[in-house]
Amino acid sequence: MEGLRKRITARVSDNVRVALEQAAELLGATVNQFVVQTAYQEAQRVIERESVIRLSQKDARKVLALLDHPPKPNKRLKDAVKEFKGTIRA
Repeated sequence: MEGLRKRITARVSDNVRVALEQAAELLGATVNQFVVQTAYQEAQRVIERESVIRLSQKDARKVLALLDHPPKPNKRLKDAVKEFKGTIRA
């Protein structure tokens, strides 16, 4: 139901309201358009920042090397697999 729209309201101080009005006017937008677009852009930035893992070149090389040559499973990993298989029901 992407077409369904919901309302979000916020109480703001006079200083914040004035700043939002000025910024919206400078961009030729309504305050609502400005607030929604700005909040959406920030939300996308936060989601990307929290969803993307960034590695140094050194760390990236280490990860790729481990993918190319994975270590042999140790006892702890084997025990974890057994425990996991015991929790699965087919």
